[in-house]
Parts: sequence; C-alpha cells; structure tokens
Amino acid sequence: MTALFVLGVGALGLVVGSFLNVVVHRVPAGRSVVRPGSACPACASPIRPRDNVPVVSWLLLRGRCRDCSSAVPARYPGVEAATALLFAALAARHPSVVLPALLYVAAAGTALLLIDLDHHRLPDAIVLPSYLAVAVLLAGAGLATGDAPVVRTLLSAACWLAAYGSIWLLTLGRGMGLGDVKLSGVLGLPLGWLGWGPSVVGLFAGFVVGSVVGVGLLATGRADRRTRIAQGPFMIVGAAVGVFAGAAVGDLWLAVVAPPFLGT
Repeated sequence: MTALFVLGVGALGLVVGSFLNVVVHRVPAGRSVVRPGSACPACASPIRPRDNVPVVSWLLLRGRCRDCSSAVPARYPGVEAATALLFAALAARHPSVVLPALLYVAAAGTALLLIDLDHHRLPDAIVLPSYLAVAVLLAGAGLATGDAPVVRTLLSAACWLAAYGSIWLLTLGRGMGLGDVKLSGVLGLPLGWLGWGPSVVGLFAGFVVGSVVGVGLLATGRADRRTRIAQGPFMIVGAAVGVFAGAAVGDLWLAVVAPPFLGT
C-alpha cells in the first residue's frame, strides 16, 4: 500500500510538472496560465492532447514538434520527471497530513527556482498567494490531527523573515532581492511545522549552498564580485535539505556537537 501511494503521488508529480512548464514560461511574461492552450513556440500549432502526456509524448516524438519538427527542449520532460521524483520522495519521507502542504511548496518552489535562474525574479504572483495556500493546507493538517504546532510554525516563518530581511536591510538590497525576503516566510512555515531541526537546518543550508556555489563561480572565473547571483534557488535547495535531512542533522547536533559547547 505504501509503495502504491508513493507511485500515485509520483504520477501526480508528472502532471504537476507539465503544468509547471507552463507556469515558468508564462508567469514572468504576465500571461495567463490557463488560456490559451499550449502551442508550439516555433509554428504556433496547438499541442494535441496525445502529444501532451508528460515525458512519454516527448520521447515518442523524439523531442520534436509534430507539425514543424522544431526541437522541443529536453528541459520540459526534465522538469516533469524531476517533479515526479520530488513528489514521490516527499510521499515516502512524510506520508502524513502535512504532505499536501509540502507538495504545494515543492511545486511552487520548483517553478520559482527555474524562473529565478532564467529572469532573476521571484514573481509576487506565485510567492504571495503561497502564504495563504500553505496556511490553509497546514490548518487542514492541524484539524485532521487535532495537534497543530501553531506557535512553532509561526515563529519559524518569523525567523526566516528576520534572517533574510536583516540581510536585505543591512546590504541595502544589494545582497539579495526583496523577492527573496518574501519567499523566506513561505519556506519557514512548513519547515517550522516539521520541527526546529528542519527549520534551522533548512535556513542555514541555503546560505551554505549559496556560499559554496558562489566561491566555485568566482574560482572558475564564471562570476566576479559584481555579478548578481540569484539567491532563490539556494533558499529552495536549502529548504529541501531541511525537509529531508533536517530532523536527523538536528538530532546529531544535539547528541554530538552541542554537548561540548554547553559543557554537558
């Protein structure tokens, strides 16, 4: 039953991933994600339903448009497959009432990561409604269990907002964009629900990953001190680390690292 559940959630991820391709393409341009239907960017021919099956259609068409034979980027099935794997991994790691909230954040985070890489933007059209969506989904989880860690969840979001907001203020917006600050609270909410370990580990992991990548880009000459590097992807990757490994890392800290500092 557990395996079937994970596979089912993974299949849902394929469908969501297909929709995310539309979101990533249209939202930065201010276009509707509902109308018109998907069409080939090269010849404007509408995509037939049989050619819109996640991953499979791309493979059957050998990565080309049925009408004009123009190449369809491998990124499209890549996003679909990656979303499916992420959804399945979340279902396996957190098969509980908090899963819908985690799946929503995973989907929104995937879209935001790609948009930030492409445009160095985190659109309010995705970020701001996510506060309400995540709050409603977490409230539903709390009602289902009768035990909602409301205070910890809100404090976690506040800590994330304070951390990123402080950096934004201290650097006068040069260290990161205001979109990063807005996103931080969205990520802090579900991580706080999972516990302080996931929240704190996820927060610091984002800075660590960003620092490592930044040093690597500087060392290889692919960036200099004036290059603006998108922070959103690192925040999202760090949050994923918190979701999947935060509890274990937090327990390790309390058992091994913390005692010497605390004198215990």
